Amino acid sequence: MSSRVINIIALIAILIGLHIIITKIRGKKVRHSEKNIIQEAVVVKDLNLGVVIKTNKGDINIKLFPEVAPITVINMITLAKNKYYDGIKFHRVIPNFMIQGGDPTGTGAGGPGYNFKDEFKAEVVFNKPGILAMANAGPGTNGSQFFITHVETPWLNHKHTIFGEVVSSEDQKIVDLIQQGDIISTIEVVGDATELLEANKEIVTQIEEAIKK
Repeated sequence: MSSRVINIIALIAILIGLHIIITKIRGKKVRHSEKNIIQEAVVVKDLNLGVVIKTNKGDINIKLFPEVAPITVINMITLAKNKYYDGIKFHRVIPNFMIQGGDPTGTGAGGPGYNFKDEFKAEVVFNKPGILAMANAGPGTNGSQFFITHVETPWLNHKHTIFGEVVSSEDQKIVDLIQQGDIISTIEVVGDATELLEANKEIVTQIEEAIKK
C-alpha cells in the first residue's frame, strides 16, 4: 500500500474521531417538544459574578461572563438558586477532553423543558483548559447541560456557547479529577446577581415556571 493511500486513510480516521468527540458533548435530542424562552436579554455591565460547583471530588470555582452570554448566565444562576443541579451527576466524562453534567435524568437526553439561543462572540474561544460552555443538540438548543474542558479545543469555537472559565489551576485540578458518575452536590452563586436578574425578570420567570412543571 502506497504512503499516499496510508495518509488518506489516517486523515479519514482522524476526521471520524473528531466527529465522534464533537457528537459526544451534544445533548441527545429530547423527544418531547420544548418551548423557547425569551431570546434577548438586558446586558448589565461591570458585574463580578461566579459560581462554585460543589462536587464529591472538591469545589470548582468559576468566573461567569454575563456580558458575553447574558441569557446563559441568567439561566445557570436561576437554575442554581432553585437547586436544580443539586444531586445531579456528571453523566459524561471524556479523558483529556471534557466533563459534562446538568442533566437531571443522567442520560444525556434530559433538560429543563425549554431551549434558548446560542450566544457567541468572535473573540471568545476555546483557547485553553477550564472553559465552561453549554452542551447542545444543535443550534439554539441550550437548556441545562454544560461542560468544562480539560484542554484547548478550538474545533468547538462558535459551536457551543462559552459563558465562564475556572478561576485557578487548583480548580482545574478538580475538573481533571472528575469521573463519570461523580456528583454535583449543589451550585452556589458568587457575587450579587440582583441587578442582572431584576433587569431580566421575564426570563427568570419563564425558567422558574418551566422547572416547576
